[in-house]
Amino acid sequence: MLLAGITRAPSTPWRFTNSVKLFGQGAVSRHKPANYSIPFLAVNLVTCLILAGCATVPLVLPEPKDGPGAPVDTGSIPDAIPKVEPITRIGNKSPYTVFGKTYFVLPSSKDYREQGVASWYGKKFHGRKTSNGEVYDMYAMTAAHKTLPIPTYVRVTHTGNKRSIIVRINDRGPFHGPRIIDLSYVAALKLGFADNGTADVLVETIDLSGSLDRPVAAAKPETVAKDQPETGPIIPPLNQGRYLQVGAFDQLQQAQLLQKKIRGYTSHPILVQQRDLLYKVWIGPISDQLELQLIKQVLKKSVDISGFMVDH
Repeated sequence: MLLAGITRAPSTPWRFTNSVKLFGQGAVSRHKPANYSIPFLAVNLVTCLILAGCATVPLVLPEPKDGPGAPVDTGSIPDAIPKVEPITRIGNKSPYTVFGKTYFVLPSSKDYREQGVASWYGKKFHGRKTSNGEVYDMYAMTAAHKTLPIPTYVRVTHTGNKRSIIVRINDRGPFHGPRIIDLSYVAALKLGFADNGTADVLVETIDLSGSLDRPVAAAKPETVAKDQPETGPIIPPLNQGRYLQVGAFDQLQQAQLLQKKIRGYTSHPILVQQRDLLYKVWIGPISDQLELQLIKQVLKKSVDISGFMVDH
């Protein structure tokens, strides 16, 4: 068997005869063969191959966490300051579909209240445009929501540590799992769950018509004078069709209070009808089955009201 540069004499070990540099050993003269055995050569050959491979294979580093490396002084970052803003056309397309699921933007944020899981997003999206065309700032008190109008101001309360913040909705999401709101990095930091990634929270819209310190859920129904109905006279349905009945009362004032309470959860007319000695609250007419199911889900989750369909 012949190998380039290697000869074997009878009854002698393999010898390396060419002048080759071997890791600082100097040149090996072809006239004075060095006694390098095959195991020694094999080890050096493998080492060369490993070093050559390291020079061509890129170094893969683990992806950093979705947050900044430098610490943030949350005490210097104030909550969002609620103010009356017009609903923008950009970012409020309804319905819209993401990952095969269709969402309907609520016509109003009034009296919205929901408890669920919050998450946050940071440097991966920092500097990118939000759903309404603004630039996302991970150090601003903002958030993303799937169905609340843009912009909307909400109070987010960590149900574990009871911390509370106010953020401005200017983006859509989150669209992964059962999460109900996606906070900016600094908002999650102020609530105390940036390291954990998620937290159980209570989300309530800010009522700009009253005190910011008054929780939406704590608002008490006002007494409506019989001779001054707040929502106007009883109006029969103008169109034939199917209606969602969400309440029936023996007093007109009770029906009108419910009418006012759910007005922000649908763009359909909400009517009070007097039938069979009762005042009934109807929503509609509703012809689209998907929209009907969405309205029922929103009412059940937000104000714990169920309904059933009636024909007119």
